[in-house]
Amino acid sequence: MEYRETYESWLSNPYFDEETKSELRSIADDDKEIKERFYKDLEFGTAGLRGVIGAGTNRMNIYVVRKTTQGLANYIAAVNAQAQGVAIAYDSRRMSPEFAQEAALCLAANGIKAYIFESLRPTPELSYAVRKLGCIAGINITASHNPPEYNGYKVYWEDGAQITPPHDSGIMAEVQKVTDYNDVKTMDKAEAEKAGLYIVIGKDIDDTYMEELKSQVIHMDAIKAMAKELKIVYSPLHGTGNIPARRVLAELGFENVYVVKEQELPDGEFPTVSYPNPEADEAFDLGLKLAKEVDADLVLATDPDADRLGVRVKDSRTGEYHTLTGNMSGCLLEEYELSQRKAVNGSLPEDGAVISTIVTTNMASAIAKSYGLRFIEVLTGFKFIGQQILGFEKSGKGTYLFGFEESYGCLIGTHARDKDAIVATMALCEAAAYYKTQGKTLWDAMIDMYEKYGYYKDDIQSVTLKGIEGLAKIQEILETFRTNPPKKIGAYDVVSARDYKKDTIVDLATGETKATGLPSSNVLYYDLTDDAWVCVRPSGTEPKVKFYYGVKGTSLEDADEKSAALGKEILAMIDKML
Repeated sequence: MEYRETYESWLSNPYFDEETKSELRSIADDDKEIKERFYKDLEFGTAGLRGVIGAGTNRMNIYVVRKTTQGLANYIAAVNAQAQGVAIAYDSRRMSPEFAQEAALCLAANGIKAYIFESLRPTPELSYAVRKLGCIAGINITASHNPPEYNGYKVYWEDGAQITPPHDSGIMAEVQKVTDYNDVKTMDKAEAEKAGLYIVIGKDIDDTYMEELKSQVIHMDAIKAMAKELKIVYSPLHGTGNIPARRVLAELGFENVYVVKEQELPDGEFPTVSYPNPEADEAFDLGLKLAKEVDADLVLATDPDADRLGVRVKDSRTGEYHTLTGNMSGCLLEEYELSQRKAVNGSLPEDGAVISTIVTTNMASAIAKSYGLRFIEVLTGFKFIGQQILGFEKSGKGTYLFGFEESYGCLIGTHARDKDAIVATMALCEAAAYYKTQGKTLWDAMIDMYEKYGYYKDDIQSVTLKGIEGLAKIQEILETFRTNPPKKIGAYDVVSARDYKKDTIVDLATGETKATGLPSSNVLYYDLTDDAWVCVRPSGTEPKVKFYYGVKGTSLEDADEKSAALGKEILAMIDKML
C-alpha cells in the first residue's frame, strides 16, 4: 500500500515538524483517513490548489505550499523572469498568513523578489498589484467561499489573470517534477528582507487601487443627489471586503452604510454561517434583519476574498427584499453600464465587447446584442475573460466593456483581471442612486429589463460526492451523458449537443458537426428549444457535479414555473444515475 509508505515516511523524516507528526500519529488506526490524506498529491489544477487544511500530501499545509511554490519558482526561472518578482496576498482563512509567508520565503530562497501584503487583501487587489508592480506572477492564498476547513493557493500571471495556457500546463509540469520535499528551498525571513527579496506592500497599492475603482463612476451627480438618502447594508462575511468596500463608498460620499457587526471582523471560522457563500440565503439572515431595522434600499455581502457579491434589493411596493442571483445582478450591471455609457458618451465603441461564460444566462447575450456589441462566450472561469482582455490589448482590436459569470462575479474596468466585488459593490450603489433619481428602485430596474429582453430565469442543481469514490462517480455521470446524450429534457427538445472535451457541436436534426472553438474541458452543454439550455460540468473547486440550466418565460411566474419543471426533470435524471 503506497499511501501507507508515504504516511510512514512523513513520520520518520526529520524534515517534517513535530506538530505535523503528532497530527499524523492521531490517525494511526484509521486506514481510510490515512488513504484520503496520502493516496495522491493535492492536485495543482488550472486554478492552483484547493483542499482541506491538514497534514498529508493530499492536504493544504506549509509543506505542500512550499513544494508548489518551488515548482512555480522553477517555471519562472525557466522563462528567465526572476527579476520581475511575485505579488502575494491572502484572506482571513485559517493558516492564510502562514501559507503566504512560506510561499514568499521559498521564492526569496530562489532569488525571486516577493511582494507580500502587510495584512489580508481582496483577490481583485492582488490581480491589480501584479500589473501595478510589473510582477511576473501572483499568488493568492484563499479558498474563496469554501467551508472553514479549506484553504487554497491561486496562481496569477503577469497580465493579472489566473494562469491560462501555456503557463498553466508549464507550471503544473514543474510542480509535478518536485517529488522530494528536501529539495524545496526556503530561507530565514530576516535574511530575505536584508537581501531585498521580501518586501512588504500595502497603502501605496491600496490608494491607487481605490482611484482606479472610482474612475469607473458614470453618474457622480446621482451619487451626490442621493448620498444622504440611499441606505445600504453591507456584510464582508468575516472576510477581506470590510475595509476596501467601506472605503470606496465613503470616499464617493455615501453616508448611510450600515455594516453587519456580527460579520464585520475577519474570522477564519466564519462563526455566523455554515460556509461563507454570498449565494446562500443564510449569509443574508443578519443583513436582512439589519436592513429591516434601518429600512435599507439594498443589502450586499462579499465572500471572504471579495471577488463575489451577493445582493438583496427592496421592492418599495411590498417592502419585500428580493434576491438577485449572480445572473440577475450581472445583467442589471451590464444594462446599467452599457445604457449609461452610451447616454453619457453618445455612443459605444464600434469594437466594444461583452464577455461571459457558457454557463451564464442567455440574457447577457441579448443585452449585448441590443446595443450592437460583440458577445464573446468563454469557458467557466474568470481567467478566460481575462484572457480575452489580454487579447484585445495585444492585437489592438476590441474594447472590453463588461464581463461577468453566473457565480456572482463581474469586472467593470480593466484595472484587474479577475472578478471584483469591490467595484461591483460601488457600481450597484451608484446604479441604485441613479435609479432613485428616476423614482425607481433596483428591483424596478430589474423588472424594466425583463420587460425589455424577456423573463430569463437560470438555476443550478449540484450533487456533492466526496472522497475517492465520489470523484469516480462524478466522472461516471459525465461519461454516461457523453455516450448517451439526451434527445429531450423535460418539455424541451435538444437542438444541439456541445461536448467541450471532444470539441464538437452536433446539430441533432441534421447530424452536422462543427468545432466549439474553445479549449478542451470536461463539460457538456445542450441547447434546447424556446431558448432553454442545460449544462453539466464537474466543479473545479468542490467535490460536486453541477447541472446549470436556464429558461425564458413571459412573466416572473411563467419563468419560475418553467424553471421548476426543468429542475425537477434534471433531478430525476441524476437520481437514476446515483
